[in-house]
Amino acid sequence: MKIVIAGAGEVGFHLARMMTKEAQDIVVIDKNKERLRYIESHIDVITIRGDASSPKVLDEARAETADLLISVTDSETNNFCIAILGKKFGAKKTIARITNTNIFQYKDRIDLDSLGIDALVSTEDLAAQEIKSLIEHSAFTDSFDFEGGKLRLLGIHLDESSDIIDKSIMETASLNPKLSFMPVAIQRGDVTLIPRGTTVLRQGDHVYFVAQEAGEGEVIRLTGKKHFDIRNIMILGGGSIGVKSSLILSDKYKIKLIEQNKNRCYELADILPKTMILNGDGRNVELLEEENIENMDAFIAVTGNSETNIMSCLVAKKHGVKKTIALVENMDYIHLSQEIGIDTLINKKLLAVSSIFKFLRQGQVISIANLHGVDAEILEFEVNFGAKITEKPIRELEFPKDAIIGGVVRNGKGYMTMGDFQLQPHDRVVVFTLPAAIHKVESFFK
Repeated sequence: MKIVIAGAGEVGFHLARMMTKEAQDIVVIDKNKERLRYIESHIDVITIRGDASSPKVLDEARAETADLLISVTDSETNNFCIAILGKKFGAKKTIARITNTNIFQYKDRIDLDSLGIDALVSTEDLAAQEIKSLIEHSAFTDSFDFEGGKLRLLGIHLDESSDIIDKSIMETASLNPKLSFMPVAIQRGDVTLIPRGTTVLRQGDHVYFVAQEAGEGEVIRLTGKKHFDIRNIMILGGGSIGVKSSLILSDKYKIKLIEQNKNRCYELADILPKTMILNGDGRNVELLEEENIENMDAFIAVTGNSETNIMSCLVAKKHGVKKTIALVENMDYIHLSQEIGIDTLINKKLLAVSSIFKFLRQGQVISIANLHGVDAEILEFEVNFGAKITEKPIRELEFPKDAIIGGVVRNGKGYMTMGDFQLQPHDRVVVFTLPAAIHKVESFFK
C-alpha cells in the first residue's frame, strides 16, 4: 500500500512512524526542511520538500499511485485543496484534517464525495467526544462503545482496594460466573500484555476489559472502584475543545468554564448560554477555591498549555475532585497519568491517528478504539462469508497469541467469546492486538 502524507507536523510524523511498522510505502510532503530532516532521521520514508497543494509537487509524489492520501497540514484550507487535487490525480482514498466542525453539519449539502474527499477528521471533535465518554463512565480511565454500547471497552487502574490483585486470570473467572466481561489487555509500566489464564494481576496494573451492557457494574465491583454521579464540572480553557465539550455536556451537567482572555469570555457567553463563563487565570489556586473547586465532581483542563493542564488537574485532585482530565500536546506524557495522580491524559493527535488508521486496516474493519499510552489496537471487524475466522471454534483456529477476541455482537446482542465459541457471517467482532500480530489477525477476517 502506498500512502502520501501532506504535513510533517506531529500528526503527520506520528502517522508516518506508525505506518512504517506495517511496511507501507510512505511519502511525506512538507515545506519545512527542518521537519523533513527530523522525520528522515527517525523513520524510513521518502520526503519531498514543497507545497502539497501544488499539482507539480503531487505529481512528483506520484499521487496517482497512492492508495491513501492524508492531508494533515496546519491549514484547513490547504487540507481541503490537497485532498481534492489528490483525488483528481488518481489517489484511491483521501482524508483531510479540519478544525471547523461546522462542516459536518453541511456535509450532505457540500457533497464531499463529489469533491473527492472520502473522510474528514477533526481532532477537536474527537477530543470532545472522548471527554464526554470519560465523564459518562466516571469510574474508568478509558471507555469506548461498540455497536451502541452492546459491548464496551473499559480501562481501569488497579489499586490496593481491588479484589483481583495477585490473582490469575483463571482465578478471577470464578468471580465472573455470568461471563459478562473479560480482560483483554494489561498495561504494566511500558509493557502491554495480552492476558492468558496464568497471567497474574498486580497492583498498579492498568487493565482493559471488554464487557456486556450488564458487565460494567461487575467490573467496578471486582476492581474495588466506585461509580459516582457527576453533576458539577469545571472546564479550564475556552478554546475549541473547551467549547465543544461544554456544548455536548451542558444539557446534562452544570458547567463552569474559566477563560483567561476577557474578550473571548464575551464571545463564549453568546456561544454557551447554559454555561457559566468566568474570566480568570486557571493557574490561580485562589480563583479555583473562590469558585468552589472542592464542590466539583469533574475538572477538565483543555488550554493550549500542557503543563498548565497537568498542574491545574493536580490542584483539583488535591481539593477532592473525583475525576480529572487533562489535554496534553506532548505524547510522551501519556504514560504518566496514573503515576502523577491524574485520571486521564488525552492527546488529540493520538486520537486523530487512531481515527485515520481504520483506513489502513483490511478485512472489513468497522472501527478502531484509541488506548492512551498503549502501543496496540482494538479493532472491530464485520465477519464476511467464507472468512477463515468462521471455520472452527476459536480454540481451534490458531489465532495469534499476541491478540485476543474480546467479544461479539450478534443480532444486536453482545456475547463474551470463550474457546468453544464459533463466529458466524455478519458478526461484529472486537479484537485486541499488539502491532506484531495485526496482519495475521486481518488474514482471519478476509
